[in-house]
Amino acid sequence: MSALTVDHSPANGHEWDDLVRIWQETDAPEGCKVEIIEGIVTVAPPPSNAHNDIADLVQRASYEVIPRHWGIYQTLGTAVPSRDGLYIPDLAVAPRQVLRDEGGNFIPAAAAELIVEITSKSNAAHDRIKKAAGYAQAGVPLYLLIDGWAPGGPTITLYGEPQRDVYRVLDAGKFGELITLPEPFGLDIDTGEFAEN
Repeated sequence: MSALTVDHSPANGHEWDDLVRIWQETDAPEGCKVEIIEGIVTVAPPPSNAHNDIADLVQRASYEVIPRHWGIYQTLGTAVPSRDGLYIPDLAVAPRQVLRDEGGNFIPAAAAELIVEITSKSNAAHDRIKKAAGYAQAGVPLYLLIDGWAPGGPTITLYGEPQRDVYRVLDAGKFGELITLPEPFGLDIDTGEFAEN
């Protein structure tokens, strides 16, 4: 199933507040993910069981190393207004206080310490290109892309050192290999447990 495009034209005069209002008012089936990607409100189907299992494995491992005043969130909106983007990453690690201070349904993406996206067949290009550029432009320090749909087979890539809308690859490998998140995480993730799509 592919993503359903709700608003077809990012250049039709919508201001950021109008995009957010449309996003908030979009009536999608339960479990679907509603996002704004480059000014287009999209609805994607719920993720697969394998997708959810990978998110759980990364989340459990991350709880062992993050400070208590940070949280790991699976449905947290992260806003990048400069790119007309409001993404719902698979995992976002952010200070709890940011959520309390912001209220509402999203935080600035810049407040996240780590973003994890796990590709689905319908959204892989968004996660690889558009969201990566958005998170980099927002200054998210670490972006972990778990790509079960990569052309050469399932891969995991850790991006960091954002400059403008580009990241540097810090670590990369195939499912089954170890990938290390640097400090402040200091975490080795064993991707051998990741089920392939």
